[in-house]
Amino acid sequence: MNRIIFATGNEDKLKEIRMILKDTGVEVVSMKEAGISAEIAEDGKTFEENAVIKAKTVMELSSEAVLSDDSGLEIDALDGAPGVHSARFMGTDTSYDIKNAAILEKLAGVPEEKRTARFVCAVVCALPDGRIFTCQRTMEGRIGYEIRGKNGFGYDPIFYLPEYGCYSAELSPEKKNEISHRGKALRGMRAILKEELIL
Repeated sequence: MNRIIFATGNEDKLKEIRMILKDTGVEVVSMKEAGISAEIAEDGKTFEENAVIKAKTVMELSSEAVLSDDSGLEIDALDGAPGVHSARFMGTDTSYDIKNAAILEKLAGVPEEKRTARFVCAVVCALPDGRIFTCQRTMEGRIGYEIRGKNGFGYDPIFYLPEYGCYSAELSPEKKNEISHRGKALRGMRAILKEELIL
């Protein structure tokens, strides 16, 4: 396999994925670069279900190998919300500055030990021969008390990592890829595909 389509329109995600897979020799192209345009209903109940829906849809449209991911933020004090609705929380056109401020407001008065949260990422590979591989990983942390950092995107500026004494958006891209949910899930997927002699 010398090329794989990544089922996303998110340029930040694509950049991360290319960094993580750069040493495999496989060209990672976006749906747009592959000439595929599709509105995909992400109506699964879990991150893995949504990632499977995306990967299978794009694979059937392209007849090529497809990687997809579904990821989001689970906050224990909010019963796991926003969860699978992370990208659609408060509407897809709402800026993350507004979403992040709203979450901080919802957690006002919640003590530090109850602000536990995690980023979850499910990565799926769908192959034209019908095989599907999945890998899910997490990055544990807490919701901080302010919006900080310029390096991340999405909910990174409110996600505090006690182990590192900083917010996810304050990590270098290299460090983030090393410890993030997406980095871990993609490396797990890379190991599966190597084991299956696909990479």
